[in-house]
Amino acid sequence: MSRFSSDGTAALGGLPRPGIALKSVMIGLVALWAIFAIGLNWAGLDPKLFYLFCGNTEQILAGQIWRLFTAPVMHAAQGNISHVLWTVLGLYFLAPTLEQKWGPERMLRFLFFSGVIAYALQALFLLAVPTSLAAKLANPHWFGAFPVVEAVAIAWALTFKGQTVKLFFILPVTSRGLILIVVGGSVLYVIAGARPPAGLVSPFGGMIAGWLLGGSTPSPLRRAYLSLRLAQIERETTKASQARRKRVEGSGLRVIEGGKDRSDEPSDSDRGPDGKWLN
Repeated sequence: MSRFSSDGTAALGGLPRPGIALKSVMIGLVALWAIFAIGLNWAGLDPKLFYLFCGNTEQILAGQIWRLFTAPVMHAAQGNISHVLWTVLGLYFLAPTLEQKWGPERMLRFLFFSGVIAYALQALFLLAVPTSLAAKLANPHWFGAFPVVEAVAIAWALTFKGQTVKLFFILPVTSRGLILIVVGGSVLYVIAGARPPAGLVSPFGGMIAGWLLGGSTPSPLRRAYLSLRLAQIERETTKASQARRKRVEGSGLRVIEGGKDRSDEPSDSDRGPDGKWLN
């Protein structure tokens, strides 16, 4: 068996050790799945309540924006345990080292915004393409944290370049190989015309989010923000400097050159309008 060390390498002698943030996320996903599974399968819960929290392009366009935030935490709860199981396993094997490197706060922000970005991009794409094509790309309701796992995989590969991870303790995969598996797998899903619960577009949105939010430290998105902020500050500084120069020029004040030798005798040209010597 293997686990990850803090620098992203695989180390022998133990399991991956998720931090408090990642543990909370994984436990929360399983607990939410269990609540809906018990409710739908044994307590007569109306399936409409489940779908109320899933993504739906038309409903989001109608103003139900919360679906973008809740869709990533919903998982198939009727006759299916693999949906939530693979999600938790994906987080378990890849996210602990990112949490160690980033800290819990950045880890939570990354997971949250990766899901939102992935599903927002899918909703926009489904709105932009013809209805017949949109129906092939996603079911009416789409949900699940699979796009988030894709984001984690891309972020891990870009953060720990050249490192190797043993997926499921068996399959050694390099960072480059992991990117090929993630991208290639999603492309094959599209070619096969399969419609997973998350849809066919959101995984690519997850990859984009993984690069934007986790491609490096600071992330490419933050670097872009800092560059824009620096350019804005430089523009404001230049404008303020020009404004001060104009105020000085319009005030009628002038600077008298100094540096005269003490032996120089004062002349009439050094007198002011009132006849007094200028200092």
